[in-house]
Amino acid sequence: MHKRLAALVIAGVAAFALQMPAYAAAADVDLDTRVHALSEQLRCLVCQNQTLADSNADLAVDLRRQIREQLRAGATEAAVKDYLVQRYGDFVLYRPPVKPLTYLLWFGPALLLMAVVFGIVSSRKQQKAPPAEMDAEAQARLAALLAGSPPEDPRP
Repeated sequence: MHKRLAALVIAGVAAFALQMPAYAAAADVDLDTRVHALSEQLRCLVCQNQTLADSNADLAVDLRRQIREQLRAGATEAAVKDYLVQRYGDFVLYRPPVKPLTYLLWFGPALLLMAVVFGIVSSRKQQKAPPAEMDAEAQARLAALLAGSPPEDPRP
């Protein structure tokens, strides 16, 4: 009887052990999904034009590992983002918040575009402006200079 009980216990443990990888794999897939989703919202500090999820830079790999460890330890996505912002500043966020320190990031391109358009419009207005008329005295001095003779001094 004890042998049967021992055999049942061993079979039960074996069946449970066989199911463990499936549970672990499901947990890892969920964790991978959360890490990837959060990595898509963060900027690679080395590449600067890629998300952490897209970058293969050493720092990006290390940050993804840190994100995974913090999420595995029970931290929320918001807590992980706050930690990274505290450590690296708002620049680590792929979409930084609109606040006085980030106004240049948000409104700089529009301001630059408006400055370029204003410059083009004002230069075209200057090109189309008619030439200034010269008074008779200035025309006489110009004619004298072009003729090679010294201009008369209009001052007494």
